Amino acid sequence: MSTPFPFTAVVGQDDLRLALLLNAVSPAVGGVLVRGEKGTAKSTAVRALSALMPALDVVAGCRFSCDPGAPDPACPDGPHGPGASETRPARMVELPVGASEDRLVGALDIERALAEGVKAFEPGLLADAHRGILYVDEVNLLHDHLVDLLLDAAAMGASYVEREGVSVRHASRFLLVGTMNPEEGELRPQLLDRFGLTVEVAASREPDQRVEVVRRRLAHDDDPAGFAARWADEEAVVRQRIVAARELLPSVRLGDGALRQIAATCAAFEVDGMRADIVMARTATALAAWAGRVDVLAEDVRQAALLALPHRRRRNPFDAPGLDEEKLDDTLEEFSGEGRGEGEEPDPDDDGPGGGGGRPAPDDDGPRNDDGAAEPGAGEEGGERPADAGSGERTPARASEPFRTKVLSVPGIGEGAAGRRSRARTEHGRTTGARRPRGALTKLHLAATVQAAAPHQRARGRSGRGLVVRRDDLRQATREGREGNLVLFVVDASGSMAARQRMGAVKGAVLSLLLDAYQRRDKVGLVTFRGSGAELALPPTSSVDAAAVRLESLPTGGRTPLAAGLLKAHDVLRVERLRDAARRPLVVVVTDGRATGGPEPVALAERAARLFAADGTACVVVDCESGPVRLGLAGRLADGLDGVAVTLDELRADSIAGLVRDVQGTRRAA
Repeated sequence: MSTPFPFTAVVGQDDLRLALLLNAVSPAVGGVLVRGEKGTAKSTAVRALSALMPALDVVAGCRFSCDPGAPDPACPDGPHGPGASETRPARMVELPVGASEDRLVGALDIERALAEGVKAFEPGLLADAHRGILYVDEVNLLHDHLVDLLLDAAAMGASYVEREGVSVRHASRFLLVGTMNPEEGELRPQLLDRFGLTVEVAASREPDQRVEVVRRRLAHDDDPAGFAARWADEEAVVRQRIVAARELLPSVRLGDGALRQIAATCAAFEVDGMRADIVMARTATALAAWAGRVDVLAEDVRQAALLALPHRRRRNPFDAPGLDEEKLDDTLEEFSGEGRGEGEEPDPDDDGPGGGGGRPAPDDDGPRNDDGAAEPGAGEEGGERPADAGSGERTPARASEPFRTKVLSVPGIGEGAAGRRSRARTEHGRTTGARRPRGALTKLHLAATVQAAAPHQRARGRSGRGLVVRRDDLRQATREGREGNLVLFVVDASGSMAARQRMGAVKGAVLSLLLDAYQRRDKVGLVTFRGSGAELALPPTSSVDAAAVRLESLPTGGRTPLAAGLLKAHDVLRVERLRDAARRPLVVVVTDGRATGGPEPVALAERAARLFAADGTACVVVDCESGPVRLGLAGRLADGLDGVAVTLDELRADSIAGLVRDVQGTRRAA
């Protein structure tokens, strides 16, 4: 077994280490989500934490780590009476992103349950993690059905395994720690809120600190055991401090003043629900115990807010997590009981921090004339900057407010990654039939199994009421659910699209589709075309917010090389099919349908469109043409793609302009 990197040897990352230690002191805090770029010691720190966790007393021979002092009465290995116990280190169990449901919750032998009437249960990772740490690396990439099981177990403190009426339950209380790189996509809101604390980590920009990181990493790799021995004393000190803080924790007092500050802070930042208040209270209490105090102070409440609130303030995936510390300090001061006395009037000349409620001074608001007024075009909503006469390029337009879009789906039935867009054969969903199992049986189709076994009962010597079932009789249920797709946006950024109001509406529509893709667990990519060619602005990724950032800064201007945009998109799809053949694409072309620049631009665009039709790729053309006179070019492009054209108004879910449209209904008869 390899020697882990010592926790106390991690350089910097103070917030990360503090959040992990607070959960070690009080697992009721609810776990930690660590967000940050790759190579920032996220996994290293989490794996090192297990060595600092106090040892556990467990019932000897129990596969579910029951506490000898209070064994689980429903333990599958129980009941446990007075007997032998043993002490072992706390476990850190890793949940792989690609784990199966049976690997997570455990497997029940259906054949023995039907034929012999016994519950033969093989525990899963949730059983192994009981009273320990459950670590999910790249938690944002975890499949939806595993997320649901994980949420249920974390909320109830127990795991249930059910197969056709046969049920097994066992206790499963664990410290949930997840790490993720936001560039690879965001978490579902339900799982995001389940983590008690969140920490943003980044590599230090200080040369001295980076040198020390490299020095320690190299020293550990050269001699892991020797390096760990040099840090053994520091590790022992922290381990003893955790034990002392745990013993002190029940004595810590959370006074009414601190509790009022917590409630006022959560209300001021408009977090949803009451989980944030509870987590802040537990975190502040753990901070006091970690500091060796029995009273919660305002500094504990402040630190608890910085760890517990940022990820709960996100309203959509395009919002960056964070907290206004100035507002936090003002709220804590207002409810500290140490500020103005009751009935005391505020100073009318006091504008608060920064003057005028924290608004920037006029000098920070852009160029102004001699009277102090803003110059035209300087403000956010003032006049437009002139286009660059040399390049024909305009500054990026701001997207309009996103809206709820109609559902666009890929026709047919796929077998891609679990999601919420198009029909697919999945492990979860409604039962549509039965088949012989390929490998281990996971979802029994009871009626089909009985039907297969019934004709052979006399030959098998059946004498009692029970059914004689053999492995060849078992039938796997086939289910239909939803899959996530690759939504590739092909956006026209040419001069014909560059009118400010028009491009803002176009960006708002694409932003709305991106938000829909996030909710439906899709991958997204972005191809733009203008001037003399096309570019892949964002390779296919699960990070929808990255696509939103690229879209916001998208410049416009120049000719309309429509063919180049389509050919670039076709090439992107060709490469993606080699990487992930099961994920079906949906191409969304956002354009007014014009094609200019180069020889025979219209004919070339028509030939490029036929490539998508020949491949059977599902396509939608969002028609951005406006004005009283419409040429219908986007509709002709949709015909060439064998897709459908929708206007910006028809894209809205609440629109009454036209019938509800779906890609599934767009296939033309030959």
